[in-house]
Amino acid sequence: MAVIRAFIAIDLSTEIIQRLEEVAGQLKQRLTGMQIRWVPVENIHLTLKFLGDVSMTNLEVLKKILLSESSNHPTFEMSVGELGAFPSLRRPRVIWVGVTAPSELNALQHGIETETARLGYQHENRDFSPHLTLGRVSRNASSQEAHQIGQVLDSFKVGFLGATRVREVYLYRSDLRPGGAVYTRLMTALLQS
Repeated sequence: MAVIRAFIAIDLSTEIIQRLEEVAGQLKQRLTGMQIRWVPVENIHLTLKFLGDVSMTNLEVLKKILLSESSNHPTFEMSVGELGAFPSLRRPRVIWVGVTAPSELNALQHGIETETARLGYQHENRDFSPHLTLGRVSRNASSQEAHQIGQVLDSFKVGFLGATRVREVYLYRSDLRPGGAVYTRLMTALLQS
């Protein structure tokens, strides 16, 4: 049976992508030589649900679920800014920029999580924490290197980068290639206008 890797996400405005590119460029300069895998800026998005392997049979059902669930939620505005790391700046593994949004974002994500769980997709154990991943610190990084990365992140201030109106949600296919992941948009689901 044919399967694809897929996820559900919100895209960012061109303005926010440009600002993220500036922030990532400055961070790369300050963290030259560190073991960090940087996310190509054109691949940065707000993930609502990583599905993993999806069968072609489930793909059509997922599309219907996404259209139905999205139409139950109003459009909203989200803001982007502030730099952070998971699990913490002291032990960074994921370098991110934060997303602030009204309760509509959490309601949308929760609805998608609930509906996809009914289809058998793993329910996320952690609370939804909206963020945009800039890079991932390699597991091979020494504790000293991780500490240095954390110090740079702590001293590097990122303020408000912009706001965008969220009007749609996308289903993406993710193909892992030697040069990195390639994302293909499979469908668009509109929120209530």
